[in-house]
Amino acid sequence: QVQLVESGGGSVQAGGSLNLSCVASGYNSQYTMCKAWFRQTPGNEREAIARLFAIGTKTYYLDSVKGRFTIFQYENAVYLQMNNLQPEDTAMYYCAAGNYLDQCQSIENGRPNFPYWGQGTQVTVSS
Repeated sequence: QVQLVESGGGSVQAGGSLNLSCVASGYNSQYTMCKAWFRQTPGNEREAIARLFAIGTKTYYLDSVKGRFTIFQYENAVYLQMNNLQPEDTAMYYCAAGNYLDQCQSIENGRPNFPYWGQGTQVTVSS
């Protein structure tokens, strides 16, 4: 079982930056195939923002965050550096981890199927 704990959310003004962190722990947490960041606003489905594989370069970014957000990992943690934040980025942000290729690639088929999720961290951007 893998536990994920996010941190780093907060309130910023438009144009500001935040760096979200997600630390993985638990049995086999260091062997997850991929980690990803999602976000969700009330009444809407959770959407994938970024995903990277533990090995390889097939990184995914949501079009609206390309050039502003960067996902990277170090040891058992995955980070999301968010620059030039806009009010539409306001959401609850979650990290997720997958063990298998079909889970990791579920973002591309529009049906995310990640087994491990964090509890979320709120990001609020004011204009």
